Amino acid sequence: MNISEYIKQLQSFEEYAFSWEEIQQNCDSPESTLRKELTRLASRNEILNLRQGFYLIIPPRYQNFMKLPVQLYIDKLFNHLNKKYYVGLYSAAALHGASHQRIQQDYIITVPPAVRSIDKGKTRIKFFKTEHWPDFNLVEKKSDAGLYKVSSPALTMVDLIHYHSKIGGINRMLANIEELAEQITKEDVKDLTKWYPYKSTLQRLGFILDELEVPSYLPNTIFDRLQKEPFYPVLLTTKKGVKAGSTGNRWKVDKNIELESDL
Repeated sequence: MNISEYIKQLQSFEEYAFSWEEIQQNCDSPESTLRKELTRLASRNEILNLRQGFYLIIPPRYQNFMKLPVQLYIDKLFNHLNKKYYVGLYSAAALHGASHQRIQQDYIITVPPAVRSIDKGKTRIKFFKTEHWPDFNLVEKKSDAGLYKVSSPALTMVDLIHYHSKIGGINRMLANIEELAEQITKEDVKDLTKWYPYKSTLQRLGFILDELEVPSYLPNTIFDRLQKEPFYPVLLTTKKGVKAGSTGNRWKVDKNIELESDL
């Protein structure tokens, strides 16, 4: 079997990615021939070398865009890397229906050590690492290629706040949070409070939910969690070298920026 035949076989099973090890195991040609064939297929935009030793199959319907939906290959990529992952942040928000913004890249949360971001034309993936892997709040969704992991609405919201300084700031995500609040359940928030370790992020999220006037059970569930131990004033948006001042709200959040949602 040559590489083109193997790719056709994969596509018949709705698989959109393969590794160099798979090619070596399933194709009979010498290594030099295999590498030349991969180069030829890449030049014809039939495959994309996503990262060393891992390739995406680009079916004809995607070749004009040269970008596959991340849900078609992300689970296989992280099986290849032997790492935990979930689709998060703006990518997860869009999958939950909070698609206020057209995202220009995909966002994946994983475990240390860090994974380098991918920038291959229109295929752009930004990876964030977390030291505290979720005990709850991960859901499985199904794509044509199988199951993949996504943060729940509650985890998506709190991740957006936690990483806000690296992904455009709080005002950029306000509309997403407001839309996610329409999808969230009380159980989802309760599960989050069972394990989520960053009190300052919970304070900011609770404050924002109050400001957005979402159903009261959402911020109240978070506040119940915070009251179980001391928590201290924080800035709404982090600013190096600046400490929180007076707050005047139950969350002890110093509102150092004006909230402006464009929803």
